[in-house]
Amino acid sequence: MTWEWQVFLADDGSGRTYLQWMLEAWRWTLAVAGASWVVAVFVGSVVGVLRTLPDSPWLSRFANGWVEGFRNIPLLVQVFLWYFVVPKVFPAFQQVPGFVLVVFALGFFTSARIAEQVRAGIQSLPRGQRYAGMALGLTTAQTYRYVILPMALRIILPPLTSESMNLLKNSSVAFAVSIPELTMFAMQAQEETSRGIEIYLAVTALYAVSAFAVNRIFAFIEKRVRIPGFIVAGGAGGH
Repeated sequence: MTWEWQVFLADDGSGRTYLQWMLEAWRWTLAVAGASWVVAVFVGSVVGVLRTLPDSPWLSRFANGWVEGFRNIPLLVQVFLWYFVVPKVFPAFQQVPGFVLVVFALGFFTSARIAEQVRAGIQSLPRGQRYAGMALGLTTAQTYRYVILPMALRIILPPLTSESMNLLKNSSVAFAVSIPELTMFAMQAQEETSRGIEIYLAVTALYAVSAFAVNRIFAFIEKRVRIPGFIVAGGAGGH
């Protein structure tokens, strides 16, 4: 078998090389994953907090329904629902770019998983944290903002790292609705060049580099925000 890496220097018929096309597709992959991550973390944090509110059963039920609904429907089905069904049911969405619809689908799907992590992080803290905030005269919102969430978010950084890497890989479903990301590039370039080995190896390398970068970024953040001496074991922690 001979390798033909020069295929990336060939013209793809539109005045650009396959290497340039691949780098453009990489940018689309990072854009989809990055925008979806912002949606997922924001929505997931809110929903996760709602699941732990002690005196708001209706909000807790709504949050539980959100998690179960988005977590139990396959991601690809959710992408199709957002892209084909939502614009038909709600005509205002017909003017929304497909990129944004995919970001909603991927972001909401991931938010359900992050919400579960936030809930677990909050419930792993000793109840004394909440009582201490109440004793200081803080409202429920202030207790979560200044006492509970800063600790819980530190605790969930390891699983959040894995979820962020999964989100990057899950962004490949965007090819199904013609978003020109890496997977779509690989499929089209392989058909045009018949050099599937080189094309797919290069795309695989870009996914691996991207995931590794996410892992290193979160490892750096985890190291910087770690609280020395804080241990969580069996649902209890201490200073």
